[in-house]
Amino acid sequence: MNKIDELIKHVKEADAIIVGAGSGMSNAAGMDFWYSASPLFMKHMKYFYDKYHFEGIFNGFYTRFDSKEEHWAFMLESLKMILNIPPQKPTYEYLKKLIGNKPVHFVTTNQDTLFKKFFPSDQVSEIQGSWDYYQASNTSTDQKLYSTKKMVAKLLPKVKDHCLPTELIPKSDINGSELILGARGPQFLEGKRYFEEHQKWNKFMADHCSEKILFLEMGVGRMTPMFIQEPFWKMTQYLKNSFYININPKDAMTNPMIHDRSLLIGDDINEVLKEVSAKIKEKDND
Repeated sequence: MNKIDELIKHVKEADAIIVGAGSGMSNAAGMDFWYSASPLFMKHMKYFYDKYHFEGIFNGFYTRFDSKEEHWAFMLESLKMILNIPPQKPTYEYLKKLIGNKPVHFVTTNQDTLFKKFFPSDQVSEIQGSWDYYQASNTSTDQKLYSTKKMVAKLLPKVKDHCLPTELIPKSDINGSELILGARGPQFLEGKRYFEEHQKWNKFMADHCSEKILFLEMGVGRMTPMFIQEPFWKMTQYLKNSFYININPKDAMTNPMIHDRSLLIGDDINEVLKEVSAKIKEKDND
């Protein structure tokens, strides 16, 4: 049995599935503007690339801009890209085909909101925050979340010469502190929404822990293995009726303790899911 057929077999036999996804999932879907100066990145960020030479939005976060006003212009342009550009490949549609009608929950460190565009929000845990909202930099007195969609619609047209006017820089309604992205960082707000995202995952596990669970990991890299990969390994080890699959073209690995209950596929995620989808469609038509 080849690995594609084995993947389909394990999905079919599972009572419930937990999908864990990292940045490699976004990259597989053609959203390759995070870590490289791809054509998609250059189409929207040429000015900032020409001036600062950073490759990808992620590297832009850590760039020292000439001014706060210019940094905000970069952030607004980044938000416009992330919230509005659809996946360049049908990776998430392929994933839907693979999962079918199985009980499923998605756990992701990605903050690009894509999973919630393709699956119901109650089935998705964005455990590292989301580009859907901003938060106060001082959370001691303000734990509100601020809509980025509203922010972009209001402020991006006000950007001039690649700078947002100083008086328009978004600030907390409550304590006046500057707003920051609601994503993992030194000032990340671990408030009501954060705990709700984790609680959804915990509840799914509690509902299905006595069943045959498939842990399906895709695109989790070496930057943050502690949020998805290591918990998946530990749960597979202790839930004896479970199985672990890792699809990753760079880092398809498992823990030696669960080697006999692991399937490693070191190929492009989109191509794997594409082949899976085609095989399932073929069987459906038989």
